[in-house]
Order: sequence, then structure tokens, then C-alpha cells
Amino acid sequence: MSTAETRSVWTFLTNHARVLAFIAKEPGIRLRDLAVACQVTERTVQGIVADLEAEGYLVRIREGRRNRYEVIYGRPLRHPADAGHDVDGLLALFLARPSSDEPGTGEPGTGDRGTDEPRTDEPRTDDPGTDEAGTGDRRTDEPGTDEREAAVLPEPV
Repeated sequence: MSTAETRSVWTFLTNHARVLAFIAKEPGIRLRDLAVACQVTERTVQGIVADLEAEGYLVRIREGRRNRYEVIYGRPLRHPADAGHDVDGLLALFLARPSSDEPGTGEPGTGDRGTDEPRTDEPRTDDPGTDEAGTGDRRTDEPGTDEREAAVLPEPV
């Protein structure tokens, strides 16, 4: 195997970050299932969980014959280059789910805007905010209000 082939296999997250993110999503997950999800051995996951517990990122809570894990938020990231950041921001990336009405939730580069509407390059004329010609000129209810001002006006109650 050449050096180029060995260097091409990498990820942005360490196994420790991946395990912590999975536990944050599902605190009652079995280590066996966690190992499958992270694509590592169960023994590796046991070591990672032990590391995270020892450093105060996790607490193990015994529930009958099973364990549940609780993430301790507010703990700093360990690398000096990450000074000033804590696990909260990292986990927020993996726990956040964009709402279905939020724009840009589709696949990047596909033109999918996260809606069921077909992509078209033609102007929409059914949008109440466009003029009849479909040119995209925004209408406002108040005369003398331009598009920039209309964008920051609060919605009527």
C-alpha cells in the first residue's frame, strides 16, 4: 500500500468525539451498539468511555443491569489549539436538527432547498411578495417602504 493510499483515509472527528456525540444523542445506548455505530471494536469503546469518565466528560449511572451515561456539558476541549471552546459547541453540531421549514436543509450542491417544491429558474408568480409580472419586486403594504426596510419590520400580530 502506498503512502498516498494510507493518507487518504481520515475523518474530521476522533473516536472519542464520535463516542461522546452518540452518547449525547442516546444516553442509554449499549456499548456493543455504540461500537457498531462508530465502526470500532467494543473493547475500543470501553476504553474510550473509561477515558471520558476519568476526565469528567461522562458519568455512568447504573440502571438495573444496564448503564446509562450522562454527558457533563461545559467541559473544555482538551487540545491547546481549542482553548476557549467546550464540548457544548461540538455536541451542538451533532444534536441540532434543522426544522423542516428552515431553508437550506437539503443536500449541498444539488439545488435542493429542503422543500418539496421542484427546482425552477422561472420566477414564481404565486408568491404574495412578488409583483404580477413575477419580477421579484417585493411589495409592501405601506407606501414608501423599500425592500430593505420591509425585511426588518416585525410581523403584525
